[in-house]
Amino acid sequence: MTRFTAAARTAVTHRLFWPAAVLAVLVLGNVAFTPNFLHIEVRNGHLYGSLIDILRLGAPLVVVSLGMTVVIATRGIDLSVGSTIAISGALACLVISDSGDQNSVGGVLVAVGLALALSLVLGLWNGFLVAGIGIQPIIATLILMVGGRGIAQLITDGQIITINSDPYELIGGGYLATFPFSVLVAVVMIALTAFLARRTALGVLIEATGGNAEASRLAGIRARGIMVMVYLFCGLCAGIAGLMISSNVHSADGNNAGLWYELDAILAVVIGGTSLGGGRFSLGGTVLGALIIQALSTTVYTVGIPPETTMLFKAVVVTVVCLIQSPAFRAKVFGRRPRPTPTTPAEPAKIEVPA
Repeated sequence: MTRFTAAARTAVTHRLFWPAAVLAVLVLGNVAFTPNFLHIEVRNGHLYGSLIDILRLGAPLVVVSLGMTVVIATRGIDLSVGSTIAISGALACLVISDSGDQNSVGGVLVAVGLALALSLVLGLWNGFLVAGIGIQPIIATLILMVGGRGIAQLITDGQIITINSDPYELIGGGYLATFPFSVLVAVVMIALTAFLARRTALGVLIEATGGNAEASRLAGIRARGIMVMVYLFCGLCAGIAGLMISSNVHSADGNNAGLWYELDAILAVVIGGTSLGGGRFSLGGTVLGALIIQALSTTVYTVGIPPETTMLFKAVVVTVVCLIQSPAFRAKVFGRRPRPTPTTPAEPAKIEVPA
């Protein structure tokens, strides 16, 4: 029994336990309202089901949240990811719509390449403002958050660009080997980010920069270069998400595409256990947090919550999740106090009396 209790305490204190528990509760809640919620079937060679829909629709948020995680790990923030999503999708759809053959694979690859290149430029702009000039991250990215919508509107000429391209549809709405292609892209991005952050020294450098940028610089770490790199990566992630979203709906809307995605990404990172104060971060927690946000949206439709109270419902659930993850809150609720660390009494100072 002692071993079981110790194992249970170890599991509860793990950083991924509470996000995973909340996600499981949301899934079970949906099962209570929809008995076949967990049912997955193969239809026309494709996987279908509510769980597949959560993964497919949550893939763009997962990708964006990965970029947001490494930015927050450096004690930064990126409020411009929603605008970058709109710009990426708008440019890709514009290039495809202007091409002679929208089903040309070469034309689609050119459109995707240009969209991702522009997303990298936008990420570089944010990194330059933050690391090069020294503007506060929230202000630097707020500039692109506001101005980026204008850029997307200029690209689309204030209209919704509609396309009909089968190769482009594959990115966000297609299937590969019966599985949604967007989920496969998200898995590749997760694996790539985890490899760079946990199998190389890059993750340690990011955490060191977020812990204390000045101390890192004095230790020989190019903190400014690390900051520029994470904003570049965040811009790339937002660009990929923009391609997913626009290809899934066959159109680009410069005004509404990616709207409030920056807030959902920040919530996903926080729910996953990454501190906004910088330093250590959790990629696994971020993925679970993004899936929780998408599962909440699915729960809203499953339970039949009125649309006018949707945002309030999500806010309440997110608040509860953040509270139960707080050790201080759990200590107050369950009446547990952290044990003081035992200290060794200091030896009395020896006073030498001159002869």
